[in-house]
Amino acid sequence: MTDRYPIPRERVRVETRASNSRFIATIAPAATMPEAQAFLREIRAEMPDATHHVYAFRVGYGASVSEAMSDDGEPSGTSGPPALAVLRGADIGNVALVITRYFGGTKLGTGGLVHAYTEAAKAALAAVERVEKVQRVKLRVRFAYAVLERARRALVEHECLIEDEQFEADVTTTFSAPVDRLVEIERVLVNLTAGAARLERLHEGP
Repeated sequence: MTDRYPIPRERVRVETRASNSRFIATIAPAATMPEAQAFLREIRAEMPDATHHVYAFRVGYGASVSEAMSDDGEPSGTSGPPALAVLRGADIGNVALVITRYFGGTKLGTGGLVHAYTEAAKAALAAVERVEKVQRVKLRVRFAYAVLERARRALVEHECLIEDEQFEADVTTTFSAPVDRLVEIERVLVNLTAGAARLERLHEGP
């Protein structure tokens, strides 16, 4: 998976209309398929009287992505696939989209449905604020008190998040680091400690 990629910052909702039908598109960040499915259930519970809840999910990014979509009772291929196509072309990951339709009394036809769902998806994406998702790994390192402040500064400068510090004979620091900066971080710590620092990888972060 790509080490850095854009994701939605928060949930966004946009409403569009076509021939008196209401299309309520809600987008949310979703790091896993169960999270995306829970989001769908929430929307269905919020608007139980809607005619359809069409959805499209993309979890991950680039070559490592899982997708799901559904027409939810609309004619096959007229809603879920167009919505998913919009997400695919949007350069965004970890995204769940649900388009809720309230039928307005006028049938839109195949072409009209494709257009309406495409426009609803585009409108929602246009309103989304994006943030950078950084793949992280959790690490532990031990060093002498003499280099503590310099080590802290180096970790912060390299986008690391210090999670814990244990003060015994030496200092043991647990931190999360961007995957794409590991080589540089290790080089800096080794130089600071005259070769004594050894990074212990604990587990991959979200």
